Amino acid sequence: MAKVKIAFLGCGGFMGIHAGRLKGHPDAQIVALCDTTAELVQTFYGKHLADYQPKPAFFTDAAAMYAQAKPDAVFIATPHTLHFQHGMQALDAGLHVYMEKPMVTAAADAYAMAAKAKEKKRICVVGYNTSSSPEFEFIRNAIRTQEFGKLEMVFGYLAQDWKRLTTGMWRQKPELSGGGQAYDSGAHLLNSLVWSVESNIAEVFAFVDNQETPVDINTAMTVRFTNGVLASMLIGGNCATGGTYMSFLFDNGKIEVDGWGANWMKVWKGGKEIKYPAVTGKEQTPDDNFIDAVLGRAEPRTSPANGIVQSELMDAIYESARTGRPAKPKQRP
Repeated sequence: MAKVKIAFLGCGGFMGIHAGRLKGHPDAQIVALCDTTAELVQTFYGKHLADYQPKPAFFTDAAAMYAQAKPDAVFIATPHTLHFQHGMQALDAGLHVYMEKPMVTAAADAYAMAAKAKEKKRICVVGYNTSSSPEFEFIRNAIRTQEFGKLEMVFGYLAQDWKRLTTGMWRQKPELSGGGQAYDSGAHLLNSLVWSVESNIAEVFAFVDNQETPVDINTAMTVRFTNGVLASMLIGGNCATGGTYMSFLFDNGKIEVDGWGANWMKVWKGGKEIKYPAVTGKEQTPDDNFIDAVLGRAEPRTSPANGIVQSELMDAIYESARTGRPAKPKQRP
């Protein structure tokens, strides 16, 4: 079986995680690296891939990388507001795309990228933590089958020392980040919500505190989905003690779970805790699932549809915070 030839666009910190996951993958070959300067690419190579053979080619221009290295797929980990441009360029070049979260920073762009992926018949996934986990597969199936009755409400929070850790970085520059903690680490918790509930956003009411920075640090929101599910989510970016929690409340049960990494889960049916719920499914990283999907042996666990719903949610959060009133997604195409 031929290996999937992979290019990396953006040689920042998190791309090192992808390098670690893929350099030993039996069905993947990293063929090219690209960033804005040769120094950034060389530093990344020396830190993460110095022993990797054959040595990937180095580039400072994505179009040249696609034309010369001829990859099958690209992993994109660039500043958030560049995702749309970089994703559309890669799809136009005929590549499958693994996009770090968030997919894009505006709902209109999310619809355009979804249409492009469909036109080009290419796989486009978003790199969320929990979508490939057996725990969230269990949760989504429980919602679909109503194993614990009808899902009525979801509560969740994510706390992180994000404000201090990102001071001076592009993540606190709106022209590059598109937003703050809610668009960054918070995207994982919010995707855990929308990926599981599988419904469009009906209405959002949100408060945002920038903590004297250019971007959102703390966000509190209430969400109503079109299927009637209500959710209340807190994204905290100025907490020295990090953590995360979600609770899915059914009319005949409850599921509590780590909404960031799916590292633990507790399940109740009726009023009784199920100590060992039958959680099945393949334990894998989003990278593994992407390679399997490109090779046609698995369905992608995320898609542009997930990017669309989360973009609509984020647009509504910021509009509600700006106006002080509930906000609804804009007219869908």
